Amino acid sequence: MIGQTSILLLVLVCAFTDLVWHKIYNVVTYPGILAGLLFSVGPVGWGAPGGFEDSLKGLAACGGLMLAAFLLFEVGGGDVKLLAMEGAWLGLERGLECLLWTFVIGGAVALVILVWEFGAWNLLKAISRHLLWSLRLGRAIPLSTEEKAALQPPLYLALAAVPALCIVALDLAGTHS
Repeated sequence: MIGQTSILLLVLVCAFTDLVWHKIYNVVTYPGILAGLLFSVGPVGWGAPGGFEDSLKGLAACGGLMLAAFLLFEVGGGDVKLLAMEGAWLGLERGLECLLWTFVIGGAVALVILVWEFGAWNLLKAISRHLLWSLRLGRAIPLSTEEKAALQPPLYLALAAVPALCIVALDLAGTHS
């Protein structure tokens, strides 16, 4: 319980700073990673379920996948450290599950933002028009600069990490019974 409360508080701080200042600070994530590793060698239930090795695997897997996302996409460096921190606290399996839930929730929120800004009907018409022209010409048509810009709503992964962490830590999906 101490471990779950600790990581939840750390993620809440990161979500708050990301929302207010658009930054996730190293002063939270680096000590959070270290604490996750240290708590994993403590009493059962304080850190990663599989102990220190599981904590290291979670840190490496979540941090590595987020580093790839940072290099290939426009994911912020703070998001990399935040999800690596979660991996250190949750271990490999639960860390990856939390990472996936974070992206699912973040993507769903981004879709809601798009629909809110453009309207469901306008968005559906634009997608249909683009697909029909691509099929008619027999090749994919690249998006215009304006279309690309419209498809870039802010993706606050730290905010999405809060409900994702709750789903995993409280086993709301029923995957760790």
